[in-house]
Amino acid sequence: PLLQALQMRAPGSPGWRVGPASGQPLRYMLNLYRRAADREGRPRRGRSLGTNTIRLVQASSHGDQPWAGRWYVQPLIYRLEGQPEAEYLLRATVVYLPSLSLAHGRLLCALELVAAGEAPGVLLSPATRPRHGWAEVDVTPYVVLGNSSMGSLALRHVCVHAGRAGGHNAPVTPSRPFLLLYLNDTQAGLAPPATEPHRHRRDTGTLAHDLPNYLREQGGEKSDCSLRPFSVSFAQLGWDHWIIAPHRYNPRYCKGACPHLLRYDYHAPNHAVVQSFVHQLVDASVPRPSCVPYRYSPISVLMIERNGGILYKEYENMIAESCTCR
Repeated sequence: PLLQALQMRAPGSPGWRVGPASGQPLRYMLNLYRRAADREGRPRRGRSLGTNTIRLVQASSHGDQPWAGRWYVQPLIYRLEGQPEAEYLLRATVVYLPSLSLAHGRLLCALELVAAGEAPGVLLSPATRPRHGWAEVDVTPYVVLGNSSMGSLALRHVCVHAGRAGGHNAPVTPSRPFLLLYLNDTQAGLAPPATEPHRHRRDTGTLAHDLPNYLREQGGEKSDCSLRPFSVSFAQLGWDHWIIAPHRYNPRYCKGACPHLLRYDYHAPNHAVVQSFVHQLVDASVPRPSCVPYRYSPISVLMIERNGGILYKEYENMIAESCTCR
């Protein structure tokens, strides 16, 4: 299922544009991914992303001479058309470096919202303290969402060289701010809530609990129904140049014969218990229950999109965690 979902985003799909993202935006998203998922792509417990999809949008700039004396002013346009209809915006932030060390002094930067007409720009303040040098500004109220498109967001990146008089610095280009869209993809699905604490009462209506003499009989046929590994490298598929992390995917699978005596710890449904009875006592042509996955976990993927953006997405029910008989 994961490979089918990713195939739609592969380089051979319509609209793919050569030129993957790199530099500061890629490093930022890699750090975000490592906080949210382990090396195998399993989402970490207690992660605080609050969503299953984060899209990084880079800006197009206008103006060839951003420097004017000690000032750097760069207009930025974030184009948001063409977002999938299944993705619903939860939050939007712009990430930038508010301060940059120079040989003589510092470069201090801020963001302004470009107002309509001749009105002055609105200075945007970071919502939280900078993390690892990066500051995030919440721009959710300024991102207009529609049924067919998300429009665009216009900002100005303003920096000033603050340093000692007479100091000389070679012209530098500050890292361009980028937009993060925190989205709920209703097709991928949010990670399931944490499992409830174990209850000390038994579940009602489970044949595997109500028939202990049959289902817990010792000495019956031992099942080899169990999880088996099956690792796929994205390099083997030729996808490693656009799938950033993880490097490998191990969905695992269930294989083996189900036992004659379905134990309670198999979590087999009542139908499987009845089917096992029928196979043994009534009609041997009725097959035994099959060994299939019982519980799944999601996988987190960090990839480069066809337009050069970067996407973090959690795909639900992608790794088998246990087996049952059905």
